[in-house]
Amino acid sequence: MGPILSNFDEMKYRIIICCLIPILLASCYQPERDCQAFKEGKFTFTTTVNGEEKTTTFVRSENREIDVFEGKADTSSVRWVNDCEYILKKINPKNNAEEKSVHIKILSTTAESYLFEYGLVGETKKSRGTAFINK
Repeated sequence: MGPILSNFDEMKYRIIICCLIPILLASCYQPERDCQAFKEGKFTFTTTVNGEEKTTTFVRSENREIDVFEGKADTSSVRWVNDCEYILKKINPKNNAEEKSVHIKILSTTAESYLFEYGLVGETKKSRGTAFINK
């Protein structure tokens, strides 16, 4: 009586299993999201605007955020949607563009920073950034 599987079939199954194990393990990976640690504090965020690096410093409390950009301070209200998402709304908008709220979602955290996604409420375009604890 011959073997149930030929050597070729056995090799195909081994290859399939070897490919599936890393995929299954990767799908179980969840980035760390300790958002509670970033609800309050002083942070910096650097981005590129028209080819120039620009840094914003902001101080956030449970329901207020004060941003300092190029020497100018702005205050926004903070409304937490859940532990890792919040809405920023300027308290004293200077024009129509500043009246639009910004939705921010913390995607992952480390001990010193968090990766976030942000965009205007109601719009599909999103950007990403990393905020660092400013000690």
